[in-house]
Amino acid sequence: MIGAAIEVHKFLGPGLLESAYEECLCHELNLRKIRFERQLEMPVTFKGTRLNSGYRIDLLVDKLVVVEVKSVAELVPIHEAQILTYLRLSKCQVGLLFNFNVVVMKHGIKRVVLNFQE
Repeated sequence: MIGAAIEVHKFLGPGLLESAYEECLCHELNLRKIRFERQLEMPVTFKGTRLNSGYRIDLLVDKLVVVEVKSVAELVPIHEAQILTYLRLSKCQVGLLFNFNVVVMKHGIKRVVLNFQE
């Protein structure tokens, strides 16, 4: 999966919209026969009621890893908070933030683990 993101970045480089990177990443994952779901709705349960709040996970890979695609100057704490929320809502443990707006893709990858303490 990380290899697919690196391949997309090698081809496109930085500077495009998130939607372009997401589309190309999905294409690359299909080529690699990696199973994923795209723009998966994430409802919120509040006081026993399931609410469709409009949250969507960019990609859920193999029903295990939440992937959030970004194209920003730099990842900031709100991006990590966002993926942690998606991990809680999806009941997944591992997430990847991919920021494609970097010169070298390895600097745009952040692994996030729910309830991990350094």
